[in-house]
Amino acid sequence: MGFFKSFFSGKSENPADEKQKNEQKNFEIFKYDGMRAQRMGRIDYAIKCFTEALAIQEDFETMGYLTQVYTQTNQLDEARQLLQRMTKAEPEHTATYLNLAHVCYMQEDYPAMAEAAQKAIAIEEGNAMAHYLLGKADKSRGDGIMCIAHLTKAIVLKDDFTEARLLRAEALVQMQQYKEATEDIDAILAQDPEDESALLLRGKIEETTGDLDMTEHYYRRVTELNPFNEQAFLYLGQLYITRKKMTEAIELFTEAIELNPNFAEAYHERGRAKLLNGDKEGSMEDMRKGLELNPKEIQNFNGQYGNQPGGNTGNILGL
Repeated sequence: MGFFKSFFSGKSENPADEKQKNEQKNFEIFKYDGMRAQRMGRIDYAIKCFTEALAIQEDFETMGYLTQVYTQTNQLDEARQLLQRMTKAEPEHTATYLNLAHVCYMQEDYPAMAEAAQKAIAIEEGNAMAHYLLGKADKSRGDGIMCIAHLTKAIVLKDDFTEARLLRAEALVQMQQYKEATEDIDAILAQDPEDESALLLRGKIEETTGDLDMTEHYYRRVTELNPFNEQAFLYLGQLYITRKKMTEAIELFTEAIELNPNFAEAYHERGRAKLLNGDKEGSMEDMRKGLELNPKEIQNFNGQYGNQPGGNTGNILGL
């Protein structure tokens, strides 16, 4: 009877087939539950689901989802190991090497970042992102000439590649090639006149070359566009101090602190402006507050400020 029942129902009672079906079903449940959990922001559950799914089946797509979650949660060693598994599973998949390069950058392993980017280029020579990442690795390793060469290649491949133009402009500024850097920044601003990073870098070039009125214009423009851009407040306030506009600097840093009461650098810089303005008591109070909020950032406290006007009061984008 069992044979005829199986024959007419079309169902197999082969235990191996049943096991395979159940494993596939469980794999899909774990995979899609993980995807839903990831979309809902339930990261721990998403990791558990993806891990369970991969224990059943070595699925390339699921590994990709898991690397995303690991990267989002700063579990970089786990993300990197999984990406390396993915390169072995599908060695011609360019995006895997790009993601690996990105993770290596976050780990500050720039030689490994360059190696991953080079492998992506070997697979797909015309991939602009791969050339950009290689240029980024070169810049992080201090090789400005090769950085510019690879970023130029990326821009040739993708003319509107804003990130590549901005990074090339930074590298050019480091090499004191201000005219060429300005050309890149102007190209970015022609596409997006409100690009905050480009405006800040343009302001830094004007400051370096001595046009402080234009410097103020660009820094203030960013504070108007985005009152939560802390970098813009810092640079504008530091510029006011350099120009001996202590009242304006104090007012600006007070505004920044009202927007973000935990802005340690603003307390430090306001304290510096107060000291130079003759308010020693207010200066000490601001310095203590800055130290409380970020003791690592502001060191060498001995009752005085080491960065008086004319000294190095800070920089932009690592310049």
